[in-house]
Amino acid sequence: MPPVPTTTPVPIVLAGARGHGRWHLANIRRLQHQGLVRLVGVCELKPLDDGELHAFAGELPEQSADFGALLDSTGARAAIICTPIQTHAELALTAAGRGVHLLLEKPPAATRTDFERILAGVQDAQIACQVGFQSFGSHAVPAIRELVSTGAIGAVQGYGAAGAWVRDEAYYRRAPWAGRRRIGGADVVDGVLTNPLAHAVATALELAGSGRAEDVASIDTELFRAHDIEADDTSCVRVTTTAGLPVTAAVTLCAEQAGEPYVIVHGDRGRITFWYKQDRVLVQRAGHGPEEAVHGRTDLLENLVGHLTHGTPLLVPPHRTGAFMEVVEAVRTAPEPLALPADAWYTATTPAAPRRVVRGIDALVAAGADTLTLFSELGVPWALPREVSSS
Repeated sequence: MPPVPTTTPVPIVLAGARGHGRWHLANIRRLQHQGLVRLVGVCELKPLDDGELHAFAGELPEQSADFGALLDSTGARAAIICTPIQTHAELALTAAGRGVHLLLEKPPAATRTDFERILAGVQDAQIACQVGFQSFGSHAVPAIRELVSTGAIGAVQGYGAAGAWVRDEAYYRRAPWAGRRRIGGADVVDGVLTNPLAHAVATALELAGSGRAEDVASIDTELFRAHDIEADDTSCVRVTTTAGLPVTAAVTLCAEQAGEPYVIVHGDRGRITFWYKQDRVLVQRAGHGPEEAVHGRTDLLENLVGHLTHGTPLLVPPHRTGAFMEVVEAVRTAPEPLALPADAWYTATTPAAPRRVVRGIDALVAAGADTLTLFSELGVPWALPREVSSS
């Protein structure tokens, strides 16, 4: 027997239902089964077919390529925006202009200017806006903060993040904007730091308590690419916070072996490692054996619905991602990513498509997070000091 809803389901429109949008479709179906939401509309340039909507058979949503018209005709109360990065601002403002609440996928915008337009639009319309950094919903985040505040690892020295993922060449052919810095006159900024491994950067900033734009003192970036793309696929960044602490992230899509991304909180008497996709935490500190725990997680759409129906505080309001957007802006305005020399990478054959692998990158990424240093500071031959940009 399906659960009995305690409130009227929130009518929702999903903009962008393919790619990562398929995950949102499944999540909406889960919450619809619980009586919390109802999918009333799907905005796609090409309508979904019956197979793609089989889970909603019997109550098919309205479909249209016109987002504003769809919001009007369905009476949606909330919308999920999971479309190309460069479209986020206009779609978010379209929803705000109609008083429709938002779950806005990461990165929230391609530029600082567009992000500020979204902030102003959300504030003026007095709507709720949740940014799609799912890791912020992990119950490990407050647990780690509690450990740090009680001095479990001593005085914090800094925060390091590492992400070593594998993406083949087909990944950059999946959409016209994939791997692009800009299309025509529009910024896209689809680099490894700003999109696929954005969670590594944003989660480290969140744990540091430095998620707002005003928490950033300076940013150093080193952007490289092995693939024949515009954007970066192997990069590192160091954010120095106004508290004087470094937040360093080293990431790649050209790993030798795919690994789980993580964040390390470095203390002078220990460290905490957080594998944020797994909600797994390892505490290593002086005078204690290693302590490992797996935490629960609150879904961001469920949290948004709770906010609308019961006043539950939002987990990821836009201002909490301002520091991340400063990183996006630093990457956007940095010199073009440098192509790695031919001897720095090789092509591996996979069943799906060839992929490029940067030699020794797995160890370099781990070393960056472990020592809070940039590739150039680790003595990597292809990361010369002149290739470092600062903003």
